[in-house]
Amino acid sequence: MFSLHPRLEADTIVLGDFPLCRCLLMNDAQYPWLILVPRHADLREVHELTEADQAQLLRESSWVSKRLCAQLDATKMNVANLGNVVAQLHWHIIARFEGDPAWPGPVWGKLPAVPYTDEELMETLHILKAALPSDGAVGLNWAV
Repeated sequence: MFSLHPRLEADTIVLGDFPLCRCLLMNDAQYPWLILVPRHADLREVHELTEADQAQLLRESSWVSKRLCAQLDATKMNVANLGNVVAQLHWHIIARFEGDPAWPGPVWGKLPAVPYTDEELMETLHILKAALPSDGAVGLNWAV
């Protein structure tokens, strides 16, 4: 049975579900940072997914990246699968901008997270809902 790793639960806000993945917002207002987690139990690596689910993960991450980049006019989209701290399979999708707090380096370990204020979270959700509509085979089924 699928469940989120406790660290992901503690550090994120659940946005909703795609056909394969749960979509999370990292609770760090410094970066537009989403995380996709395939909703299967006990996965650590992409190669553990079926070929069909591997293709779906790529579709979902590409769909998110494209729309987030366009909505935010990002300089670069960082898509990464590390899993050294949280072994549960998850993909980070981060919109990056020249001059953001970690630019041009990676966001990991650069600065402590700055949680969203209620106002920032509401504004961010509004932007994300415009960028990631529920639209058919890939669209996000929003939970918030």
